[in-house]
Amino acid sequence: QVQLVESGGGSVRAGDSLRLSCAASGHTFIMYAMGWFRQAPGKERDIVASTRWSGSPYYSNPVKGRFTISRDNAKNTVYLQMNSLKPEDTAVYYCAGMRNGAGSYEYWGQGTQVTVSS
Repeated sequence: QVQLVESGGGSVRAGDSLRLSCAASGHTFIMYAMGWFRQAPGKERDIVASTRWSGSPYYSNPVKGRFTISRDNAKNTVYLQMNSLKPEDTAVYYCAGMRNGAGSYEYWGQGTQVTVSS
């Protein structure tokens, strides 16, 4: 059984930085794609950033230039470095993973809260 475990959330002030981590365990294959999503209260879950085996990472417009996604395939871990945080970045952040050939994200973490105060 695949498990994704996030860590690194917390409460910070506007302009601060946080680094989220997501480790995949319980399997031996390497995730084809891993991504970060977020869901603010009363809003839908939206993609924030994603990375695949090849190609450039994807960033949503609200975070482009401030967030950086990276992965360590040896550890099957994906990171999200978040700089210049804004109050509108406040949300529950979810890690997701997808195997090669899958059409959508299959595995999800439990979520980690990020709160940014002004």
